Amino acid sequence: MKSKSTVIWLLIAALLSAAIWAQKKYWRAGLVAVAPLLPGLLTTDITGIQVTPAEAREISVARTNGQWVLQKPLFYPAQKTAVDSLAEALVKLVPVTRLTAADLREHKNPDVEFGFDTPRDSVVIAGGGQRRQLNIGKLTAPGDQVYVRVVGTDGIFVTDAGWLQWLPRAASDWRDTELVNASATYDWIVITNAGKLMEFRRDPTNQLWRMTSPLKARADGRRLATALQQLQGGQISQFITDDPRDLSSYGLQPANLDVWLGRGTNLVSGVQAGNNLPDNASQIYVRRAGWNTVAAAGKDAFSGWRGAVNDYRDPHLLNLTAPVGEIEFRGTNNTINYTLQFRGTNWVVAGEKYPGDAGSVQALLKILGDLRVSEFVKDLASAADLQSFGLADPAHQIILRAAPGDTNAPLAQLSFGTVETNRVFAKRADEESVYAITPSDYNNLFLFDAGWFYRDRRVWNFSETNVAQVTLHQSGKTRVLIRTGENKWSLGSQGILDNPPAVEETIHRLGQLTAAGWVGCDFSAEDGVKNYGLNPDNLSITVELKTGEKLTLEFGGELPALHSAFAAVTYGNERWAFIFPAVLYQFITTYLTIPPNAP
Repeated sequence: MKSKSTVIWLLIAALLSAAIWAQKKYWRAGLVAVAPLLPGLLTTDITGIQVTPAEAREISVARTNGQWVLQKPLFYPAQKTAVDSLAEALVKLVPVTRLTAADLREHKNPDVEFGFDTPRDSVVIAGGGQRRQLNIGKLTAPGDQVYVRVVGTDGIFVTDAGWLQWLPRAASDWRDTELVNASATYDWIVITNAGKLMEFRRDPTNQLWRMTSPLKARADGRRLATALQQLQGGQISQFITDDPRDLSSYGLQPANLDVWLGRGTNLVSGVQAGNNLPDNASQIYVRRAGWNTVAAAGKDAFSGWRGAVNDYRDPHLLNLTAPVGEIEFRGTNNTINYTLQFRGTNWVVAGEKYPGDAGSVQALLKILGDLRVSEFVKDLASAADLQSFGLADPAHQIILRAAPGDTNAPLAQLSFGTVETNRVFAKRADEESVYAITPSDYNNLFLFDAGWFYRDRRVWNFSETNVAQVTLHQSGKTRVLIRTGENKWSLGSQGILDNPPAVEETIHRLGQLTAAGWVGCDFSAEDGVKNYGLNPDNLSITVELKTGEKLTLEFGGELPALHSAFAAVTYGNERWAFIFPAVLYQFITTYLTIPPNAP
């Protein structure tokens, strides 16, 4: 009997618990759920917001030309992110519950009870042809919700309290701390630096910056981009005064540095930099264009804007902004005269049958692209100036074209004049300035006087499986290696060959021989000995293929610094000298030479 009554009481307790849970979750006496607190409000419609904290001055902003500007208690740019965050929160604000007018009649003094006798905040939103006002009351007992009254609407609403974080407590909470507009893009810049004015414009076609004042010249785009990034990332650290009596005392009239940034015909942003703060040399006085307020900011944000005129000029002799299809080399009296052309899918030397080496041409283009100006010698050079610099009749020229044979509009034309101890004079055909480059850079461009240097570096291509035998000649001795199978080599009657697999690997690598660089073409036997050490007693290797074709490789003098040596091959009637690849040379000297004590 006792156990039965216990079960009944447990069932009753469970039913009561469920009823209490359901009441808390689905029903609250006198409260009715509603949707958006401010129906029809869109963030794009909001043109102004006014916030009046209890016992504090009104803080109001207005949207002008897409930008928020503080109107009260002072006139100054507002923080877009902070204001937008509040605007978005207001649009999305949905009450959790609502106390109706009937519900409020059951309370003795609802204004005092819910905190509307002295609201903690008043918020007025203007936009969309309407003016809406919210009064903010007390937090609910747990503290995660707040009572809100919409002026002109019956009842009191309860919303989550999270949106209150976007309400400013003072004007400084909404005051913009950017030095310049961080999200804008600019196509002109004007700076005054120590009294010198410099102006820059971005070319709309290739997006490159040019200096237009005090002279017309290519600008250093990287320096300008870095300087802009530093300035756009800079922040005001403190506001000094909104009513400066004497701007000159801050170094702001005239300013030590002015930076004006614009787009099209419009000035978008501007900032002035003045003296160091007396107690902090890393901070300087600043003033945004169009505003009287004097503030402080880190000096580093302005470091990229301090320098002489030439510091802002492009340090490169040319900018390769379009694909190059032809490179022509010219020299006085035809000392250098060859042309590299991109045809089909590969580079060739014009007028030659052999293919070009794409890697060598790309290396040349990189040298040209990296060619730095060592000195800005003369602007607006006269005919007499060009004569004195050896540029009236230049010693060498390089012409870059977009397509082979397209002589109408070269991409660039460089002339090189007198070579001095520490400089070589240079000029672009499209500019009146004379520059200087270093002799080492000049020598890298004109290291070779013919196009053969740009021949494809692949010497030949065969598989070890197609090799019948290999003949070695060295110091008057001859040795024949016969391939008898995979990894099998024989000396015939000359004895037993050590390590046939290593010989196989060496022949395999030799079949893919690629020159480290060509150094000579069509030279005499005498020049071969003199320039490349190609003596008859040096090692030579003749590979006889199963097709009957014979390929001969001659070795010259060693190059200890490169751990390699000169070598030569013959194409038709021409001998070509090149630098042998270092790794393969170690295989050759170890496995494909005739030992001194061999018969």
